[in-house]
Order: sequence, then structure tokens, then C-alpha cells
Amino acid sequence: MAISETSLKDTALMTINEINANGGVMGKKLEPVIVDPASDWPLFAEKARQLITQDKVAVIFGCWTSVSRKSVLPVVEELNGLLFYPVQYEGQEQSKNIFYTGAAPNQQAIPAVEYLMGEEGGKAQRFVLLGTDYVYPRTTNKILRAFLKSKGIADADIMEEYTPFGHSNYQTIVSNIKKFSAGKKTAVISTINGDSNVPFYRELGNQGIKASDIPVMAFSVGEEELRGIDTKPLVGHLAAWNYFMSVKNPKNTEFVNKFKQYAVEYKLPNADKVVTNDPMEATYVGINMWKQAVEKAGSTEVDKVRDAMAGQTFAAPSGYTLKMDETNHHLHKPVMIGQIRGDGQFDVVYKTPQTIKAEPWSPYIPK
Repeated sequence: MAISETSLKDTALMTINEINANGGVMGKKLEPVIVDPASDWPLFAEKARQLITQDKVAVIFGCWTSVSRKSVLPVVEELNGLLFYPVQYEGQEQSKNIFYTGAAPNQQAIPAVEYLMGEEGGKAQRFVLLGTDYVYPRTTNKILRAFLKSKGIADADIMEEYTPFGHSNYQTIVSNIKKFSAGKKTAVISTINGDSNVPFYRELGNQGIKASDIPVMAFSVGEEELRGIDTKPLVGHLAAWNYFMSVKNPKNTEFVNKFKQYAVEYKLPNADKVVTNDPMEATYVGINMWKQAVEKAGSTEVDKVRDAMAGQTFAAPSGYTLKMDETNHHLHKPVMIGQIRGDGQFDVVYKTPQTIKAEPWSPYIPK
């Protein structure tokens, strides 16, 4: 998972530096404590306990996969800690000890499928749900299958496949997708996570499948994953997020420039080629909102900060003012769909006029 996660740590450190340079929080400097559970899911729980009980941290910013978040959740609830989770996820969860700054399914997955079914998205009538084998893809696809059924798509027109973490041979799957797509406009919804994305798209290219034939809509491919890989096989394919680096507005220009300067100053690997992406923006928003809440509460005590977080707003790099929902601990976010360009950036082909309130509990599947 290192391909995705390192940039979030760097964003958090950059944001902390920025806050400290502007006088800190309530006149105190923030001090980051960094732990790396190295994709060892049970270790996340242990490290979270250590951060709260030994390091006495006021707040935790972290986790990428849902497995890691689910191993931290009981620990923050037991010890009354606070976790800010910055990545899109499958929903079906809410905790008084977690603030979710990434998207729930109705802020990413559902609108993406609606787009594919519409005129602009090519009017897909057949869907391949392809993901890495863990909770986020399985739950998201359960929601999407129910949603597709509600739109009149038959079971026979839905193909569902899972591959393990780190999977690299997509030959059979891609040839099955090719067969499945015969006779009806087909789209792939990809919840493939991390490093497996590269061999998947490469295999599509090898088998001559273009985005115009079978578009792939990805929920876990952003600018960071496209950095440093050959983007040729991916050009024209799509991704759904709530922020893209290519969005034009003054807040985003400032955010991107700050990160580029930070990368050079702290000699990050390939500093001249750093990019920003959706979970980085969500990390930046989360830390700034926490700061605002602490100042409003006049304290870093979890119960007081939790109350002060309700209704917090922040003018985000996406160009929208995001609000932390008063009751469900999720951000109101815009939805954007981007088309992959040859330079590893995205052309935004669709965005919602306003932010969308999160539905942590999907109406399409039982609680």
C-alpha cells in the first residue's frame, strides 16, 4: 500500500509545519508522532493504543484501507481517542470517535455509476465489478449491485470478480471481461487497490481494449498512483473522486504550490514530480478543521473537540466550502469524474454544482 499512503504522511507533516509557522494551535506548537504499522492490519490496533496511552496524542490522522480503520475503531472507542480518516470507503459505519473526511458511497460510487449509465458516460448496460478482496470493494459492490438492480439491470448483466492484495496477473480476468462485453455496452467499476492497478491496465492495453470500447471507472486510482508509471494504457479511462489536482481555483493553486515547495525543501523522492490527490486534500482539510475545532473548544479534550467539530466549514482546494455534518461525522463533498490524460493528470468531465451530504448507511442494502 506504500504507493498510496506515503503522500498522506507528507501532507500531514506539511500541514502541521504550516500551522506551526502561523503560531500553532492556541499558541502551542503541534508535535507529530509517526508510527508505521507497515500494512500489518492487527498492528494498527496496537500502534493506535500506543499513540493514545503512551504518546498521549490529542488526535490521530491515519489509515488508508478499511481493514486498518476497522482495527483502530474499537481502540479509539475504548480509550476515547479521535481518528480522522481521509479516504473514500464503503460506508455502513459511524463512530463518535471517528471523523470521515473521505467519501461515502453516495459521494463517489453511486454518482460514478449514474454517470456511466447516462448519455455522457456512454449509456452502459452491462457492468463488471472488479476489486481487491477485502471489505471496501465487497461492500461497495454489494451496494452497487443493489443500486443497478433498482435501475433495471439484470443479474446476468453484472460480473463480479475479486483478486488478492498485490495481484499481478490479469490475463484471464481481462479476457473474461472481453467475452462478457460482447453485444452490450459494458463498463468496468474498479475497486482494485494499490499496486495491482498497473498490471490490470497494462493487460487491458495488451488485449487491445480501449477506453472507448470498455471504459474503466476507478475508485482508487488518482494522481499519486499514476505518477511514474506508463500512462498510455490508461488514457481515456475514468476515476471518480471529490478533488483533482487539475482543478483550477486560487485555493488549489496555493495548495499544490505549497506541497511542491515542501517536497523540494524536505527532499522527498522525485520531488520535482510530486502531485496532489483526493486523500491528500482530505488529510489537509481534516487537520485544519481539527485546529479550528480545538480553537473553538479552547481545549484538545476529545469530548470538547467532538462537539466543536459539528458544522465546521473549510474552503477546500477542490474549490468548494466543505462542511462537517452536525450529526453523522462525515464531510459534505462535491463529486467529480476525471478522465485520465497522457501526463497522468485528469480532465474533469463532470462535477456536481454543490456539495453532497454523505449517507454513511446506504439505502440500497440493509444495515
